[in-house]
Amino acid sequence: QVQLVESGGGLVQPGGSLRLSCAASGFSFDTFPMNWARQAPGKGLEWVSGISSGGASTTYADSVKGRFTISRDNARQTLYLQMDSLKPEDTAVYYCSRGPIGTTLAPGKGTLVTVSS
Repeated sequence: QVQLVESGGGLVQPGGSLRLSCAASGFSFDTFPMNWARQAPGKGLEWVSGISSGGASTTYADSVKGRFTISRDNARQTLYLQMDSLKPEDTAVYYCSRGPIGTTLAPGKGTLVTVSS
């Protein structure tokens, strides 16, 4: 069955960096676009970034553009999100999902990112 397991979250100070990973299994990873979405405390799910199946095309929400970088390693069936210059408003549970770019789903358990001093 399809499994998406996020990892790499934690507590970081404002201005710091984190790299999230999403290990995929149960489907042909290299044939699907992939996305990251997040849910901040008390708020709805927000799409963050998407990447094409081959990795050549990436798209970002305005709120993270220039600070986050999405990438993928199809050989390792892993999706990544490099997050730099983190802000307190980036605090959220981050989820990965497969599907057309813009897909906003939370199929897995997610990984919690807390940005605080």
